Amino acid sequence: MMNMLPLLEVKNLRTHFRTERGRVTAVDGVNFHVHEGEILGVVGESGCGKSVMSQSIMRLFDEKFTVEYEGEVLFKGKNLFELSQTEMQKIRGNELSMIFQDPLSSLNPVYSIGDQIREAIRLHQHVSKKEAHAKAIEMLRLTGIPSPEKRVDEYPHQLSGGMQQRAMIAMALSCQPKLLIADEPTTALDVTIQAQILDLIVELNQKLGMGVIFITHDLGVVAEICTRVMVMYLGQIVEETDTESLFSRPLHPYTKGLMKSIPQLEGDRSHKLHVIEGTVPSLDNVPKGCRFAPRCPFADELCREKAPDLVQHGEMQKVRCWHFKEIALQEEGSHDSAK
Repeated sequence: MMNMLPLLEVKNLRTHFRTERGRVTAVDGVNFHVHEGEILGVVGESGCGKSVMSQSIMRLFDEKFTVEYEGEVLFKGKNLFELSQTEMQKIRGNELSMIFQDPLSSLNPVYSIGDQIREAIRLHQHVSKKEAHAKAIEMLRLTGIPSPEKRVDEYPHQLSGGMQQRAMIAMALSCQPKLLIADEPTTALDVTIQAQILDLIVELNQKLGMGVIFITHDLGVVAEICTRVMVMYLGQIVEETDTESLFSRPLHPYTKGLMKSIPQLEGDRSHKLHVIEGTVPSLDNVPKGCRFAPRCPFADELCREKAPDLVQHGEMQKVRCWHFKEIALQEEGSHDSAK
């Protein structure tokens, strides 16, 4: 049974970067929570702020010269933004761990895979070298790397991209964290290994009560493993709901566009895939009103002039759109006409 208090609670998170073009806000007023044993999916196009949000939670950016944070990130009731870097280092990789999208930027090329996994284990679990070595081999085996006793002594450049990814996943899971942030962890993997990694994450999620924030472009993965989903666009949450509602009755026009972009195995396959017109605007050119308005087929003057709030709809859904009720009624009417 889930603890009533969230494992992670993010309140009004804003991430501001200092750039040559001035101060830009990559994450703007994000609020959400994750309970123990829950898998929260985060979806959206590239550039929508998913990765910046997750790395802000971990406080991975240079706070002296590059970034300013606002809001609160409460992990087990403790605000991570109030901790010293020394205190954060005790939590990162131990209770709070992250799988990064690009393994080459996360693995040190001058140390063997085993050295890097053993270091994480010994730093946080205070076990002997022998025990850490055995645990490193076991974690590599769990992630599906063949001959882990041999691979543990190899260097990142000796492994394929898929094996590098799995080694990084082994490192992230080695201390059995309370919360795992997975930033597109299966991008470089073939479907068989992807399924194996997803099974491992779900198994640890259920066995340890580990909370998971799963960032992905793959809505099929969301449908398979996530309990709730957040849809992000240009640094904001535009829709938050349970997984069933996301696929059965999406409310935001952007979410509807993402759903329509999924290839269908059945029905008429002669039609081209749906495409959301335009691209995500740059952070130094954020639209005045609704951020999706320049690309939205339903946008009017209100949308272009005034930004909507994220509002509750029903028991499970939240949506950031002025006209979501009208759009839903319009679509229901067109479906009835088609019948």
